[in-house]
Amino acid sequence: MELNNLRPAIGSKKPRRRVGRGIGSGLGKTAGRGHKGQKSRAGGFHKVGFEGGQMPLQRRLPKRGFVSLSAGDTAEVLLGSIDKLPVSEIDLLVLKQAGIVPAKTKVAKLVLAGEITRAVRFQGITATKGARSAVEAAGGSFTD
Repeated sequence: MELNNLRPAIGSKKPRRRVGRGIGSGLGKTAGRGHKGQKSRAGGFHKVGFEGGQMPLQRRLPKRGFVSLSAGDTAEVLLGSIDKLPVSEIDLLVLKQAGIVPAKTKVAKLVLAGEITRAVRFQGITATKGARSAVEAAGGSFTD
């Protein structure tokens, strides 16, 4: 392959459409623009989303986007960080005071990461299967 032999792929380059060049071209007279109206005129286009003065769709809809309203309500708690707390009964308030979960957290979930070596009782905290079995193996329990 040489630089002087490089060509665009077949079909990727099409010749420019020459409009308004007579009836035989198929694009004469109105040049494919139909008859009259704003879109047939030179410069006769409006901005994207314009609905003729009616309140556009993007302004009628509420601006929530794709941001979850409940994001940040749930926090994951590592099993290893529980072992460092000097408390035997743990609930959401204890986790907030210890700085393990943010203050705006509404639900805490215990995940199996690290080890627990002592019996701890959890009040109102959910847990994964692995974390629950590790806590119960160490003599701990869960209450709702």
